[in-house]
Amino acid sequence: MEQPSFERIHRHWSCSVGKADKSAPDRSVATNRRAYHDYFIDEKIQAGIELVGPEVKSVRAHHVSLGEAHAQIKEGEVWLIGAHINPYPSARDNVDPVRPRRLLLTKREIARLDRQVKQKGYTLIPLRMYFADSGYAKVELGLARGKRMFDKRESIAERDAQRRTERAVREFERSRPKGGE
Repeated sequence: MEQPSFERIHRHWSCSVGKADKSAPDRSVATNRRAYHDYFIDEKIQAGIELVGPEVKSVRAHHVSLGEAHAQIKEGEVWLIGAHINPYPSARDNVDPVRPRRLLLTKREIARLDRQVKQKGYTLIPLRMYFADSGYAKVELGLARGKRMFDKRESIAERDAQRRTERAVREFERSRPKGGE
């Protein structure tokens, strides 16, 4: 059996890195749709998440809720607080479903996020949890600013206007005669 060369392995790994293929299925496990309603998302950050065995199986089964979750920076580490991962039914030793879970970021990223959260009044909100191509669970964090009530109304009005214009375009396309005449 011949061992693969370094170049062959390197080429394999470098091909998998980069932009995601649009034809590939979405590997999202959970999304926090409420975050887009309650916050302005200024920046998105990808972070790994530290899970124990039964939690990984439960996450693969889509038993995750990010609705009440947020992230905090404590003593140079980022923690995901309030995310609910249901216990895996066939596991012997399940852990607390809402325990704090450590997020894996570089020291530089943590320092930058810590500065922005302290100075500019941002909040770290989990937007979605997914499995990367590597097979590891990841959390997409949003650096968010809270919306006020009038901002929410404005967003709803913009979305309604967009829907109305799309509906009008569709109706116009349907009313036109078919063919090139």
